[in-house]
Amino acid sequence: MKKLLFSIFLTGLTYFTYAQSQTQDDDYTRYELLDPASQSFRILYEVTATKPGSLYYYNALRKGSEHKVDSVKDMRTGKKLEWTIVSGADAKKAGYAEADETGEYLQVQLARAIANNSEYRILIDKTYQDTNSYFTENNNIVFERSLGIKRNSIVLPHGYEIVKCNYPVQVSMENDGRIKASYINAGPAAVPLRIEGRKLPGTVNLKVERKDYVYKSGEGRDKSKARLNYEVPERAHQTREIVYFLQQPETHSFRLYHDYTETRVGTKNYLNVVRAGSKASNPSAINLDTGQPLKVETLKGSQQLAEKGIKLEEEVKPETEVIVIWYDAVQPGQSTRLRIEETYTDPNRYLMHGDEFVWDRSFGRPHNTVILPAGWFLTANAIPATINTTEDGKISLYYMNYAPDEIDVFIKGRKR
Repeated sequence: MKKLLFSIFLTGLTYFTYAQSQTQDDDYTRYELLDPASQSFRILYEVTATKPGSLYYYNALRKGSEHKVDSVKDMRTGKKLEWTIVSGADAKKAGYAEADETGEYLQVQLARAIANNSEYRILIDKTYQDTNSYFTENNNIVFERSLGIKRNSIVLPHGYEIVKCNYPVQVSMENDGRIKASYINAGPAAVPLRIEGRKLPGTVNLKVERKDYVYKSGEGRDKSKARLNYEVPERAHQTREIVYFLQQPETHSFRLYHDYTETRVGTKNYLNVVRAGSKASNPSAINLDTGQPLKVETLKGSQQLAEKGIKLEEEVKPETEVIVIWYDAVQPGQSTRLRIEETYTDPNRYLMHGDEFVWDRSFGRPHNTVILPAGWFLTANAIPATINTTEDGKISLYYMNYAPDEIDVFIKGRKR
């Protein structure tokens, strides 16, 4: 999760001297198991470097594996980055304080220093041969590996099915017919993952026909019927995050920011439809890749939306309010990471009841944090959450929503 007190109001590109450590966020690893005889797998590792002033990013190359680095890419621009493999001792000399001097590291040279109020998204493509992690046992292929990264997917070779997995996973079929398992680990420890696969008969149909179905978190459906054209969204790969800062309960207000990555070519705005019963104020936004502020408009009703060329899939009523964030259109091979901030007032879902505040709101994103107002302690929480304390002494609750649907978060608190 991002630093909770990260402010989007700092829009200057303030640079620092190269730090003696590195910080990162939004790690996601995709393991593609290759021909079982090779005992090799391709790793696509997405990571966001977050330490202001950094000119390099270091990725540890796991001991016991034969490794080959294929490329490193800047996910914002789609361009390749320069890299080299260095010893742990050299990495430490170069300024990476956490380096293990007995190990090896991929040293990635960033195209620019990480500015204050921004991040740097990287994609590392490498291949490992590891006979201890990927092998054949009793005619089944086995992928057995301790995975410390919290978001992962494992793609079996073409023509194999999953027959065993010791950790809860989503399962889906890739466009080329390969089977993929993915998961999110919300716990503090690494997952000792073990997946077994079995060769399918050559006559099995592995053709994939995609339907024109777009999944929307929390959308209504007829639960008496099966979702025949439903496409399973990989929850682990989604990077939408939201942090709520509850104001004092009598205001019925909460400040929030949410982060979102846009990859659709040609897209040039983000639309935030204000929930019925809520009032949004003081919206602002930045391009999180660069730290630059973005143009924000609040539009209401069909006429104002039509004047700006905005079309909504849902019905537009006279009271429909939409916050529009404008940015440069996404180009092929590129993406844009946004951070949007605003204040919501909602007396129906955040209010005082007796001597307790009540917060009752549904979350559709995978990563959600709620920070209680200053001076209040937690008395009830319905959906399991990880609890922590911020640097200024407030109680925070982190909700990892594994399911591709909404969770109804219910919180109560009392004054200290």
